Amino acid sequence: MPRALLLTGDAAEELDVMYPLYRIREAGWDVDVAALTRREVQLVIHDFDPNSDAYTEKNGRKLPVDLAFSEVEVEQYSALVIPGGRAPEYIRLDKDVRRITEYFFAQNLPVGLVCHGPQVPAVYGLLKGRKTAAFPPLHGDMENAGATIVDAPDVVDGNIVSCRGWPDMPEFSRAFMALLDRAAVPA
Repeated sequence: MPRALLLTGDAAEELDVMYPLYRIREAGWDVDVAALTRREVQLVIHDFDPNSDAYTEKNGRKLPVDLAFSEVEVEQYSALVIPGGRAPEYIRLDKDVRRITEYFFAQNLPVGLVCHGPQVPAVYGLLKGRKTAAFPPLHGDMENAGATIVDAPDVVDGNIVSCRGWPDMPEFSRAFMALLDRAAVPA
């Protein structure tokens, strides 16, 4: 059975995590959740309020974690997902997140980036010359990282599928699942 890895942490957006997690499992893949430690992480729910200049946030579900970033053996996985929320802002500082992310890009394996997820490969220079969607306030950061921003719910650039956030989940999921269907399954 093919395996995917999902990198997350506290303050990850609940729909950004849960929608792809269950969709990939529904397609017959094993999905391991990795975080800084093996303790469960606190997901959050972001919503958009017309009376607010930013999104609102409240606690969502707790998510069990299968392994710590330091325990990830990248060769066991055929795809990577990095959901959004605030988690990408700090998990990108972890040396093992860098090791993991660089492996998937070097091997040209499928990578799904949701909302703030592009912050992780961007900080390592992996989006230079690539197209990506991202949460709109990140557009300047993505451009400074050398990426071309595409304002769409399902941006595909080679091995990457990205979207702007949880409202894009249906389109993102269709595009990412099509990429996974084409991906080589490890022996």
